[in-house]
Amino acid sequence: MKKIVTSESVNIGHPDKTCDYISDSFLDEALKQDKYSQMAVECAIKNNKLFIYGEATTKAKLDYDKIALKALREIGYKEDFEILKEVSEQSVEINQAVVKDKLCANDQGIVFGYATNETKEFMPLSIMVAHKLMMNYDEFRRKDENFFFDAKSQVSVLYEDDKPKYFTNILISVSHSEDISNEEICKRILENVVLKTLSEYENYYCKETKIIINPSGRFTIYGSYGDSGCVGRKIVVDSYGGVAHVGGGCFSSKNATKVDRSGAYYARYVAKNIVANRLAERCEVEADYVIGLENALNVNIDCFGTNKLPMEEIYEIVKKNFDFSLQNIIKELDLLKPIYKKTACYGHFGREEFSWEKIKKLVK
Repeated sequence: MKKIVTSESVNIGHPDKTCDYISDSFLDEALKQDKYSQMAVECAIKNNKLFIYGEATTKAKLDYDKIALKALREIGYKEDFEILKEVSEQSVEINQAVVKDKLCANDQGIVFGYATNETKEFMPLSIMVAHKLMMNYDEFRRKDENFFFDAKSQVSVLYEDDKPKYFTNILISVSHSEDISNEEICKRILENVVLKTLSEYENYYCKETKIIINPSGRFTIYGSYGDSGCVGRKIVVDSYGGVAHVGGGCFSSKNATKVDRSGAYYARYVAKNIVANRLAERCEVEADYVIGLENALNVNIDCFGTNKLPMEEIYEIVKKNFDFSLQNIIKELDLLKPIYKKTACYGHFGREEFSWEKIKKLVK
């Protein structure tokens, strides 16, 4: 059976990703000063206005304006911003549910982790290529003053019998100056971004592949002036590009007691290790959490018929090798460190620098 799978990515200058980056900057700064900080401080952006809002229970002294402006400068904004804040402490009732004899979930949550053997990163091909287009664009734009910090990509892959065959479409849209022609934009982006990216995936690039660059024509109104932004709106970009399920909550802004984030990281860790240890070709792990309980309520595993052992045995292997309790997740993945700003762009999964991407030999 044939089907086309499409995934998109956006870079750090997309307004939604800008908000993720700022919010995770708050989190990292809090964790630097107090590793037990309870954080969920988000933001929204439009034009040169930034609204910072949420909850924070921490010993850290946070200058939200200063942190936000530093993040905006790192992205590429040069103008001043009008900043409105509404930040309070985390609910006492939530704190009572979380801090018991053992650390408990901060909220209810359904989380998913996914892995496939179709790429070396154990990620879906379409989302990995979409992210790498953005990585390569960001590297290129810093060397060419005609290109700016807002960009998007979209990659479509034809599958036959659940195996990727070739790219059908490669789309990239990039912001640029008024002084460069559409023809020159297409030429530079094709040479320096698209073909560079596709050189890593030559087996999937063929004469049927259609490359589309800036289909709207011009992209000179960009960033928060072209669109509004809000934390968490790119959860599919952050995860598996639409190939697998996603949970009910976003990642950015949240410290590790929020299972929307830490639970999703652990589910990916388990799924990746099932595939990396050749127990299956594809795997999706679901875990369900309840506020005030220390462990997952349910854990479900789906290998889509690609499992090399009976599913009963895979469940037993997972039980021997993994502990879905929040306390263990934080300890095993070392989630009290200020590592989160780096996750805000190019996806939270498929990058070796993160602890939830490590591979271990499973005890059978």
